[in-house]
Amino acid sequence: MQFDTDLAFTRDSDRGTLVEPAYGGATSFMRRRYSRDLAGCDVAVVGIPFDLATTNRSGARLGPRAIRAISSNLAWETAVNGWGFDPFDRLTVHDYGDFGFDPGLPAEVPAELEAQARAIADADTTILALGGDHFVTYPMLKACAAKHGPLSLIHFDAHSDTWEDEAGRIDHGTMFWHAAKEGIVDPATSVQLGMRTHNPDTHGYNVYSADWVHERSGEEVARMILETVADRSCYLTFDIDCLDPSYAPGTGTPVVGGLSTHQALRILRGLRGLNLCGMDVVEVAPAYDVSDITALAAATIALNMLCIFAERRS
Repeated sequence: MQFDTDLAFTRDSDRGTLVEPAYGGATSFMRRRYSRDLAGCDVAVVGIPFDLATTNRSGARLGPRAIRAISSNLAWETAVNGWGFDPFDRLTVHDYGDFGFDPGLPAEVPAELEAQARAIADADTTILALGGDHFVTYPMLKACAAKHGPLSLIHFDAHSDTWEDEAGRIDHGTMFWHAAKEGIVDPATSVQLGMRTHNPDTHGYNVYSADWVHERSGEEVARMILETVADRSCYLTFDIDCLDPSYAPGTGTPVVGGLSTHQALRILRGLRGLNLCGMDVVEVAPAYDVSDITALAAATIALNMLCIFAERRS
């Protein structure tokens, strides 16, 4: 059998899954073409190697590279379990590369990220972002809301990220408080799932603990999310520390008692029909990972997000 190689640069078509050895070649996300040409592009996968907002262990700036590299283990065949189709038969997905910013001018980074995201959204292309720490979701939300209006947020995490804060601070634990206060997100139609740290104020969000999830099937949890969000424009964000550290040790602020990868995927597979306008997977810190299992979980979750999007577009 002859293998094509370096499909990130050499593929003839943007559709379908082609076989390339998992152990070699250019490591774009899922071997998709590296391109910043958004004409006809349904989804742009962007890396955001930013972790200056972390409050515990740094290292998530290396997350996009790790997720792309391990995604080659998923890209050598149609590896999406439980969907019954290959999303790349339905979508044109480009790896847009990484957003650029000057880490020496941290106060300017949020606006730089938002501007780059807006350029993609204005081209009627949806963003799948690979973080980076969780703060990067904030400029992505602002860019999506500028196009679609106030959003419903579906937020998988161990932490609420809604602690009150001063205007202008860059912190990966406060941005959803800012988003609600600024009207970017509608908390009443948003869901926070997998929480394991205490915040005395929900700020209007619908908050569900990891224990609540453990007591229910993935289908029940997904049904609750669909009923809350309905057909509103929504943004899906998955902080990898929503998973228990036994499934995702490679993250900056791990908390025991989290979801298993099986639970997370069952819930995601139940979210068919969401009106997604943006999505991300964040907080993968490879220095703390073991055998790439955290990066692999993140790549698989991102792939399932594409399936949710493709189902709606079919």
